[in-house]
Amino acid sequence: MSALFAYPKQAEFGRVLPKNKIYEHSGANTRLKDLFVEQVEQIVWRYKLAPETINLGARPGVPEIQVFAIQLKTSELHRDVLRCIDGAIQFPIIFELTHGQGAEARSQLVAAYKRPSETDHASWVCSDYFESGWTPATAERTPLPLALDLGGLYEQLLRRLVPVAPRPNESLDVQVIRAEQVRTKEREVAQAQARLAKEKQFNRKVEANARLRQLTTELQALKS
Repeated sequence: MSALFAYPKQAEFGRVLPKNKIYEHSGANTRLKDLFVEQVEQIVWRYKLAPETINLGARPGVPEIQVFAIQLKTSELHRDVLRCIDGAIQFPIIFELTHGQGAEARSQLVAAYKRPSETDHASWVCSDYFESGWTPATAERTPLPLALDLGGLYEQLLRRLVPVAPRPNESLDVQVIRAEQVRTKEREVAQAQARLAKEKQFNRKVEANARLRQLTTELQALKS
């Protein structure tokens, strides 16, 4: 099954988004602007999923879903670029990244769980970014999942990207937090492995190994 979705024709927006407009609305610094120049060829506001375009009602926090297509100059895109775009657009966004041309082109879906701030409803907050694997850009697209409203659609799109399977009756919010905790714990495990490999003293090696086992157990508990 392709990671890319077949969006309804009536939801097509097809507007090129100038980089300078993003800079203006997000207050991008020189480092961010350099990342845009080095890594991004073009940004297209491809689809606008809204009540008037796909006949699904809005839900608080999900009035619309935007789909942005980003043509890349490089094989990787720094997540700060996506965070900058998310900061400039006050709606949930699904990103389609494409690298290469013609038969060699590959695409990937990337998104953060984006929602209004609980303390400032004029602001939005984003989770970590989650992504699909790369797939041929010309691969047949998957139909959109069925949903009762835009909130339900957004949840289903995101759940397909979150790298930990949902537990029974687990909300999207909790699943996303657990996925972020898994990433943090994976970094801790990698650091513990590196310390163990470098340690020469026997007693410290025993301590490092015990710490690694503890972290590995905690990681498996988060993933299960």
